[in-house]
Amino acid sequence: MTNVDVILKEAVSIDGAVAALLVDYQSGMALGQAGDASVMNLDVAAAGNTDVVRSKMRTMESLGLDDTIDDILITLGKAYHLINLPKDHPGLFIYLVLDKGRANLAMARHKLSTLSAQLEI
Repeated sequence: MTNVDVILKEAVSIDGAVAALLVDYQSGMALGQAGDASVMNLDVAAAGNTDVVRSKMRTMESLGLDDTIDDILITLGKAYHLINLPKDHPGLFIYLVLDKGRANLAMARHKLSTLSAQLEI
């Protein structure tokens, strides 16, 4: 099992987690996944959230912001979608889907950030 597999498996063990992906936002392709793939089409989720990350990066560049993205949160009626950009791996993000009724968002963000820092590629 690779480090990516271990990290994604740990990510889906976070309370309320449903699925996790490691995505290359240059190509929009998922490099790994864990969790319940029946919840949504994870390939479509990878490509769609690539657009979210790219858009935010373009906006930051247009605004002249000299900063980095830690994470992006999308709150839906029943779920949180959390996008974390590992600091040591530019061009990648970890996408985590959480059941809003079962997840502790603060803890999930903290644990995902810790896992992100452990990613080895």
